[in-house]
Amino acid sequence: MRISKAAFLFLFLLSSVKGDILGDYIRTDGVWILTRNKQSYKTNNEKECAEKCEAERNFNCRAFLFTRKKLQCLTLAENAKMSVMFASMDAVLYEKRIYLLECKRGTGKDYRGTEAKTWRGIPCQKWAEKIPHKPNYTPQKHPNAGLEENYCRNPDGDENGPWCYTTDPATRYDYCNIPECEDQITHTGEGPTAECMQCNGEDYHGEVSRTESGLQCQHWDSQEPHMHGFTLKHYPEKDLKMNYCRNPDGELRPWCFTTSPTKRWEYCKIPRCTTHPPVSGPGSQCLSGKGEDYRGRIAITESGNACQHWNTQLPHKHGWIPDRYPCKGLEENYCRNPDGEKRPWCYTINSSVRWEYCTIPPCDGREQESADVPIQVPLTEECYRGKGQSYRGTTSITASGKKCQAWNSMFPHRHEKTPDKFPDADLRDNYCRNPDGDNRPWCFTTDPNTLWEYCNLEKCDDQTQEPIPNDSPATMAQDISPTTRTTSG
Repeated sequence: MRISKAAFLFLFLLSSVKGDILGDYIRTDGVWILTRNKQSYKTNNEKECAEKCEAERNFNCRAFLFTRKKLQCLTLAENAKMSVMFASMDAVLYEKRIYLLECKRGTGKDYRGTEAKTWRGIPCQKWAEKIPHKPNYTPQKHPNAGLEENYCRNPDGDENGPWCYTTDPATRYDYCNIPECEDQITHTGEGPTAECMQCNGEDYHGEVSRTESGLQCQHWDSQEPHMHGFTLKHYPEKDLKMNYCRNPDGELRPWCFTTSPTKRWEYCKIPRCTTHPPVSGPGSQCLSGKGEDYRGRIAITESGNACQHWNTQLPHKHGWIPDRYPCKGLEENYCRNPDGEKRPWCYTINSSVRWEYCTIPPCDGREQESADVPIQVPLTEECYRGKGQSYRGTTSITASGKKCQAWNSMFPHRHEKTPDKFPDADLRDNYCRNPDGDNRPWCFTTDPNTLWEYCNLEKCDDQTQEPIPNDSPATMAQDISPTTRTTSG
């Protein structure tokens, strides 16, 4: 039998993907999950840890954790869908794609999702049980069929897809309602709905609306099941239409909030375009707009701290690695704006100052011969008097080094400390402020696990009494103490 060129290409691509063991996993940086069923190993890298997961015989390995600092490998019987997840800077979580897919490919013989009821809504019987139905297909007879718990499976390759024995004595078995996985078609990148991406997909305008595990995307204009601040009002230029996958915040690739209450967000599977991105020239040597296209060589912050090199992790560990963001111009230790900040910035070599903005000369039509020379400008007073209610500086980082959330944003924390409710508190951008009479300036943080923190500010030496903002009684009535500050108040 002759193999067609298309079939040969498919087999070649399949074998190429299978060549990288990590290609079968979905990676999430900076997280940890709690699980009791695990095994610990000493490995040199993630690939060796993946090999331990594949060879695990103590349990069915669904994921593994790898810590860069200790080179520790933990193989896990559970993934993030089945356990509690929390932040851990040094850890990387790898989850097997097959156990995250909530859709089926073909007949769904490889479906390993957690759907456990029939299309009529009848709960499934556990595969290992014999009541109310004595099963022909059991975990003992078919150890490779994924017959766990009472999840829908297709151990016999039924052409109608995954099924299960039911808990209804009158119905021996029935099929499950598992959606088809969306096919991703690679185009050349031409046209407004091309289903491929350049760089990190910030220019992606296609119509894929499922995550890489098959979950349906939540509409951007909806706050259910997940509240967020990525709306057309706040991001009018990011094309947040319908529930299409987008990359409004400079992530690794397009993503979306999901319609699953247990999975807040996930990356989408958007193929890379086969054509190279258009060459945009050397980039601007001066500040225009937010400076996202700035490619000059200033490497010092506005307070005089030297910048840390982007390809190093000392003194500050970070995720802006040049190889991951090939179109962001992360060269040497030059000031850049890879994440849509107000202006270019950098991590500093000062271990006590994680990052700061840089002073870039503006583009005003004149020649910028001195574009590479840092210009020192007077800084807004970066200390506070009294409780700091009159503080109007531009510090936007907390005492522990976390970045502040913008006051008019509801992501990642929903709150009521908004500029319209506190008009006299100067709640601009994400600057540290004290709108509610706390002990000192504070802010909500961009860390989903930390609601708020006090800011990295010192008290001024001058002991002049601070003027108290003229808040109305109605405004003051909304204030709450720092010990009871929540996302709803």
